[in-house]
Amino acid sequence: MNAPIELLKRAGNEALRVNPTVADIDITTHGSDFLWAVFSVMAATGLGTMIWSLKLSRGERAFHYLSAAILATASVAYFSMASDLGATPVTVEFTNYGPAEVNGARPTRSIWYARYIDWTITTPLLLLEILLVSGLPLSTIFVTIFFDLVMIITGLIGALVQSTYKWGYYTMGCVAMFYVFWVIYGPGLKSAAHLGDDFKKAYLYSSLLLTILWTLYPIAWGLADGSNTISPDGEMVFYGVLDLLAKPVFALFHMFALRKCNYSSLHLKSGKFSDYEDLAGNHARAIEAGKASEAGLAGSDGTVNGTGIGNGVGNGTNTLNPAPAMRQAHATQ
Repeated sequence: MNAPIELLKRAGNEALRVNPTVADIDITTHGSDFLWAVFSVMAATGLGTMIWSLKLSRGERAFHYLSAAILATASVAYFSMASDLGATPVTVEFTNYGPAEVNGARPTRSIWYARYIDWTITTPLLLLEILLVSGLPLSTIFVTIFFDLVMIITGLIGALVQSTYKWGYYTMGCVAMFYVFWVIYGPGLKSAAHLGDDFKKAYLYSSLLLTILWTLYPIAWGLADGSNTISPDGEMVFYGVLDLLAKPVFALFHMFALRKCNYSSLHLKSGKFSDYEDLAGNHARAIEAGKASEAGLAGSDGTVNGTGIGNGVGNGTNTLNPAPAMRQAHATQ
């Protein structure tokens, strides 16, 4: 009679028993249960995205691989938090939630650095998913990702600070976020419009979804890490719902939005060098022939002063064939 009951107990969530809480204000088993559910969704969607990518040619999987990387990273973070790992106690500035004192001192609250590590990896990848569709130059993309990292890192530092100075970091993070938004809706939208209506719509709709969600994260930070107004379980639900919408839902939405777009217009197609060697060689030979023609050196048979261009047309000496040189350069890399 007691054996089935013991088995049921063992089958339950024992994360907080195995990994005890570290702060006075911390999650409960209910919060851990919710985090396990989010982990399951992240992991399942990431696996599904990788399977979906197998249906595409190898050179057209950039957005699927980005989404899979985002979801894999989030899965690790949520596994850690659901296991009650990846947190550190920090003394609260405000006692809006929880006890006013513990042993004569202000209580501590768990700050989940695992979440910020997740965001440090995933938010730049989310930006890449959008900005690669815009056609913006790499320099603009790099500086936008830099300010995104400033946004995340200042949030982490602010969460770890015990005094009111944390709100200075919070302000800097918000300023960085608004710069990212300016790039998305300023030069980014203008650039995407040049690629055609399909790209403009996909870019705009995906940007709207992501940026609207991102504006809610500072609110969650202010209520949780900042002012200690909501419970840690409430914090997990708030951030968890946002992460579900900003990662698996956004990833699927973005990939479906791009189905009608001409992938080759983005010049993102990748592949082995050997796949394009013949194309590169023919292109180089065409350039050499064009230069020779402009200089008035090419004969009617495609030779330059008796020297064959391309496939050795002419007397067969000193053939200008860039492919071997390209192969040698590639081999030394």
